[in-house]
Amino acid sequence: MQPLFLGLAGLALNDDERALFRAANPAGYILFKRNVDSPDQVRALTQSLRDLAGRDVPILIDQEGGRVARLRPPHWPEFPTGERFGLLYDKAPITAIEACRLNALALAALLKDLGINVDCLPLLDVRDTQGHDIIGDRSFGTEPMVVSALGKAVLDGFRAGGICGVVKHIPGHGRARADSHLELPVVTASRDELERDFEPFRRLADAPMAMTAHITYTALDAERCATLSPDVIDFIRNDIGFGGLLMSDDLGMHALGNPQSGGHPPGSNALQDFGARALASLDAGCDISLHCSGDFNEMRSIVEAAPVMSDAAATHLAAAMAWMRSGEARGDSTPVAEWAAARDALLALA
Repeated sequence: MQPLFLGLAGLALNDDERALFRAANPAGYILFKRNVDSPDQVRALTQSLRDLAGRDVPILIDQEGGRVARLRPPHWPEFPTGERFGLLYDKAPITAIEACRLNALALAALLKDLGINVDCLPLLDVRDTQGHDIIGDRSFGTEPMVVSALGKAVLDGFRAGGICGVVKHIPGHGRARADSHLELPVVTASRDELERDFEPFRRLADAPMAMTAHITYTALDAERCATLSPDVIDFIRNDIGFGGLLMSDDLGMHALGNPQSGGHPPGSNALQDFGARALASLDAGCDISLHCSGDFNEMRSIVEAAPVMSDAAATHLAAAMAWMRSGEARGDSTPVAEWAAARDALLALA
């Protein structure tokens, strides 16, 4: 098995993808809007990925709510942004936590029905009033305690509903003044100032999966962005205390193409090569490299460069899949609409 989560190009596997994936045996897959059309089509696609892998392979999606949602009407309902729960928390904390948990149960019911078992949520990024709006209303708010409490509610709902959650973007994206999809953000806050950003990740360090931030934090490593920095990954593991499966954010984001992102000699274009990007993230200490675009040539470069998954990464992956199953008590028989209606009744109090 290779330590990769890979995307795919369309609504069904094509012959080239099938051959590449069979040879590489990636750890899992991620779906985007280009991969979804109807419930029956998504079920067929996820089943084909499991059949190809011969196991209960992780199938990821970014289904947050608001502007970040791959599954949309008319086939699938809209979900609220993280900010909505934060606003309710200001008025009624316990009610907000329950609304957030019910929202996660609704998401879990929707995704399980489609054969998707990992949602890249919750965001634990603490919103900063001067930060780039790439986070914005996706965040639960500006207070670390609120972000932590609502993030835990998401994980609790996911676990009860039988899917896995991913905390992101560790060690914190809220201060970034740029969008890492387009350029490399550099955060110059002091180590003490960054404690505000780290706090939710510390509080939820027992989460099953986490996704790194393509951000340079000069207080931790001035030369390399977090995804490519052994120093930052060591900090995530040993200071924040995160012990679960650690994946990179998308290797295709332009932040990693910036020469200042690190992981290669000055003046080198090594990180223009996607295989080099994958190796740099794995060498830094990520368990899994994530590639989302479905671009076949990029994936082939990554597969050719990637090693066999380490024993530690395999252990983290197995633990995350076990976490997903361990709390499942209900959700299979409860319709999405029922969880969503209960959530909406609580959100109406905001």
